[in-house]
Amino acid sequence: MQKLGNKTVIARVYEAVSATGLFDDVIVVTDSDIIEEEINAIDGRVIKSKREHHSGSDRIAEAIIDLDVDVIVNVQGDEPFIQKEPLEKLVSLFEDESVQVASLMRKITTEDELTASSSVKVVVNKNNDALYFSRSAIPFVANNATNVPHYLHIGVYGFRKQTLLRFTQWPAGELEQVEKLEQLRYLENGIPIRMALVNFTSIAIDTPEDLEKAKKLL
Repeated sequence: MQKLGNKTVIARVYEAVSATGLFDDVIVVTDSDIIEEEINAIDGRVIKSKREHHSGSDRIAEAIIDLDVDVIVNVQGDEPFIQKEPLEKLVSLFEDESVQVASLMRKITTEDELTASSSVKVVVNKNNDALYFSRSAIPFVANNATNVPHYLHIGVYGFRKQTLLRFTQWPAGELEQVEKLEQLRYLENGIPIRMALVNFTSIAIDTPEDLEKAKKLL
C-alpha cells in the first residue's frame, strides 16, 4: 500500500499485468481489507481469502477452486515493474501439454547476487526443467576451466489448475523446510518445473530500501 509515484504498489502491479493483454482475467487475491478496498477503488477484480494460508500458492488455490480456468499465473504483489515479454514467455511454455508448472530465470551478473541468501538460484537440465533451487550458490565451481552460467530464479509462476490444487494437499517436504522455498515441494513430489530464460530485471519491493530504489527507477 506504499505510494510509488502517485499510485500504490499493488495498484501498479494490477495495472501492469492487465496492460499485457495476455490474460482472460486478472484478480488480486488477498486477506487484507485495505488492499481489497484499494483494488475496488480502481475498478479491479479482487477475491478475499476466507481462511489463513501458509503460502501464496495455498491462497490462490482457494480462490480458483471453483473458477473455470486452465492455467493460472501468479505475479507477486511487490512486482510493479513486471512486463509483457517475460509473462508471454511463461505463458507460451504451456503450449507443451506436458508442462504442469513453469517459472522464470535470468543470468546472474554480480557476485553479490550469487552469494546473497535472499537471491534464489536455480540449476536446470537440457530441457530447462529445474533440477534444484537453493539460497546457496549453485552449481559450486570446482572446475574453473568450465564457464557455466548461474541463474537467478524470478518468483513468477504458472500452474495448471489441477496441479496447483494437488500441491496444496502435499505436506511441506524436508528440502522445502530447510531452504524455505515452497517450489521445492513440486520437485520433491516428482513434478518438473519448466524454466524460461528472460532478460527481465526488476525491483521487488520488500523493504523501505527497495521502495526508494523503485522510486528512482520510476
